[in-house]
Amino acid sequence: MSTALVLFMTLPGLVMFYGGLVRTKNVLSISLQCFAITGIISVLWLVAGYSIAFSDGNAFWGGLSKLFFAGVAENSMSGSIPETLFAIFQMTFAIITPALIIGGFAERMRFSAILLFSSLWLIFVYCPVAHWVWGGGWLQKMGLLDFAGGTVVHITAGVASLVAALVIGKRDGFPSSSMLPHNMTMTVAGAGMLWVGWFGFNGGSALAANGNAAMAMLVTHISASAGAMSWMFLEWRKFGKPTALGTVTGMVAGLGTITPASGYAGPAGALAIGVIAGLLCFHAVMYMKNILKIDDSLDVFPVHGIGGITGTLLAGVFASTGLGIFSGQGFAEGVSSISGQLFVQFVGVVSVALYTAIATYAILKAVNAVTALRVCKECEVQGLDVYGHGEQGYIL
Repeated sequence: MSTALVLFMTLPGLVMFYGGLVRTKNVLSISLQCFAITGIISVLWLVAGYSIAFSDGNAFWGGLSKLFFAGVAENSMSGSIPETLFAIFQMTFAIITPALIIGGFAERMRFSAILLFSSLWLIFVYCPVAHWVWGGGWLQKMGLLDFAGGTVVHITAGVASLVAALVIGKRDGFPSSSMLPHNMTMTVAGAGMLWVGWFGFNGGSALAANGNAAMAMLVTHISASAGAMSWMFLEWRKFGKPTALGTVTGMVAGLGTITPASGYAGPAGALAIGVIAGLLCFHAVMYMKNILKIDDSLDVFPVHGIGGITGTLLAGVFASTGLGIFSGQGFAEGVSSISGQLFVQFVGVVSVALYTAIATYAILKAVNAVTALRVCKECEVQGLDVYGHGEQGYIL
């Protein structure tokens, strides 16, 4: 069920969430990108991705013993669950992470470049980081707390989208021209699907139907609710009106921020994390758009990147059993204090962010040497639906 829910987050959740946020002339292109990434990442996960992330290797890179799922048989086990189930559950995480990144360069990147970039990024960024954190690598051995992907999913996707936005450049007309979402009803529906799907994302990461999974689901919902409300009321106070876009973005911020802490924080801690997520990510969005004027088109870095960083650090605080009503489930084995766990969390955040930034930049340059990253100006004005695919989302 959790595996199906995480795939549901990409198809149709992210399709509708991102699809509603772009302009009419690009709705099919962003939708197809999500579908195509699902297909190509699934194949690459079978061929090599799973092996690099989860087979025996060294501290930084998994081995090649599970290429093409070698040895993943009907009766083979990963802990207490079938390895086939573990492999496809992790596949859905590998799918949604590069799909999140496309929000950073929406409406201006060539389809062929997106497919090549996503493929290389999976192999050289996502899979090694997944090995570091979950596959027996150096961060896991160090005691990093990342229950469901604060570093592996949200920091990598957020940082990669920021680097891509800077390398590819702003959309034509940004920020002087209005680039409002074309269909907020679609976006709100997609956001609701993400909220529901996140129960599988975080609850399923317990890899069991037990109290740990149930607590992860509970704190996930609390943080999403708190993130939505803190963003909504802050926006209401600042601009005089609460918006649907702001409320659902706050919800996503709450979900992304609780993700690394979902197996370690308690309900009151989740409430605090959600409130903090809404406030921080709101100001990050405002700062990037209005001050830095960086065209991270669908706010991937200020929501997922900042959320992942914040949540990974806060996991080191709210995992503590000595915070009264805000207590969590305890630190990593061998860690005895908030300061000790925070140090580990900080190392995880910095190392994953730096590696992702450097590797993403190198991959973008390599892709650009093969095929131009960006569509021509006339093509961008026409829209990627007609230019890239000969179709239209709406026949008027």
